[in-house]
Amino acid sequence: MSGKETTGQAIARSLVAHGIDTVFGIPGAHMYDFNDALYGASDKIRFIHTRHEQGAGYMAYGYAKSTGRIGAYTVVPGPGLLNSGAALCTAYGAHAPVLCITGNIMSHLIGQGRGQLHELPDQLATMRGITKTAERINHQSETGSVMAEVIGKMLSGRKGPGAIEAPWDVFGQSGPDLDLPIGASAPHPAVNPDRIAAAAALLSGARNPMIMVGGGAADAGAEIAVLAELLQSPVTSHRSGKGIVADDHPNYLNFVAAYEYWKKVDVLIGIGSRLELQFMRWKWLPKGLKIIRIDNDPTEMVRLKPDVGIVADAAAGTQALVNALAGSRREDRTSEFAELNNEARSRFSHVQPQLAYLDAIREALPRDGFFVEEVSQMGFAARFAFPVYGPRQYVTCGYQDNLGFGFNTALGVKVANPDKSVVSVSGDGGFMFGVQELATAVQHKIAVVAVVFNNSAYGNVLRDQKQAYEGRYLGSDLTNPDFVALGESFGIRSFKVTSPGELKNRIEEALSLEQPVLIEVPIEKGSEASPWPFIHPAPHAE
Repeated sequence: MSGKETTGQAIARSLVAHGIDTVFGIPGAHMYDFNDALYGASDKIRFIHTRHEQGAGYMAYGYAKSTGRIGAYTVVPGPGLLNSGAALCTAYGAHAPVLCITGNIMSHLIGQGRGQLHELPDQLATMRGITKTAERINHQSETGSVMAEVIGKMLSGRKGPGAIEAPWDVFGQSGPDLDLPIGASAPHPAVNPDRIAAAAALLSGARNPMIMVGGGAADAGAEIAVLAELLQSPVTSHRSGKGIVADDHPNYLNFVAAYEYWKKVDVLIGIGSRLELQFMRWKWLPKGLKIIRIDNDPTEMVRLKPDVGIVADAAAGTQALVNALAGSRREDRTSEFAELNNEARSRFSHVQPQLAYLDAIREALPRDGFFVEEVSQMGFAARFAFPVYGPRQYVTCGYQDNLGFGFNTALGVKVANPDKSVVSVSGDGGFMFGVQELATAVQHKIAVVAVVFNNSAYGNVLRDQKQAYEGRYLGSDLTNPDFVALGESFGIRSFKVTSPGELKNRIEEALSLEQPVLIEVPIEKGSEASPWPFIHPAPHAE
């Protein structure tokens, strides 16, 4: 190769080489040379500018979470990076490969504490605290190796976010054209046949096994379904695992139904899951329970030690277990699972008005559409009341449960999946965290249907203050704008609906418009039934 390129140009070329076709973000002084390099690569990389750094981070998260591919964003250092920090910690908690590219102050002033624009005491350490990996490019010649190192680590084992910074002066630094290595994920651990044999032996005597899947099993749905059919075992999930085995598969158990089955489970098979449902939400274990885990993260076998731990890719480990169990025959139990699902549905049918509205959304949303939840009364109920039919189609924030992520994340989901329908549900509180990104949706023609359930409150806080603090309300009541007028002021088609049937019709109409749409649904304050008895059920009596 001959010629010269800047660090910024080399970063842009590396992004293209890694298959990254979209960068979200906001330009800024520290980043100008990189921003200009993105302009030069605009035939290969789409740049979507946002109205807040948090929006950029969440859009990258939505892109990554819905595809399994890298979602990239760029913001200025210091306050810009910190504004996007919630999205990075969400990506860390939900194992999404989000790449942050940011700057730093002038290289000769880093660590001097001179108070230069956007200076943090130790920005690199800050980034390392909320990502899987973070590095600095100190010189143009390091660009290729640093990019490959960070991206390789992000994609290896349990996926996660990464961050790359370069000092202000280094972005424009030029040097010879670089060879740019490609950061590849490390090979999956080889499946240990002894561990498979031990798991098969445990299962050969199991009368009531249960499979629990998490986000780490997103690409193993077919293998897991075969295993469930072979064992005549139910499969259940909580959030990120929704849709890996479709809700209408005969072996799938809604987790409310699975809780009833739990009392007789003798072997729990966790695949790509932290087993949060069983150990942190159900909080009790059946007597004599044995645990098998399949996970590509060996530290999981330390954090929650199973009887048999299989360190392997979810699909490969599950297929090996299927092979070991081939030939076994069990009585069909799918009618039992169907009855449990029906009973569960009847038990949580009183969680209203959430269920009626969620049913309306499910009827309007195509089978392969994306549903983006939010920390809200609708979002909580959706965990058990919204059927999902494919992996990654239910987009959640994982254990961070961070208010306000939903609408911005949905924009990233739609950018990554332009030919699929995307519906976002938010409460009025969470929606206002990122309302400014309505402008981004209009400017970049991002056709998300945003449904805002307006109960004029932080609903969970209001309920807790009423029930546990004798009505001593503090900061839970909200004064809101006219959401329809607000949406229209941004140039967005906006509607107000007051019934589930009307919502279904409006969503169907909105999806046909192929443009951003805002729908407000007024809800009487404090009227929603609590979903929490089903998410955190009381332990079974002995």
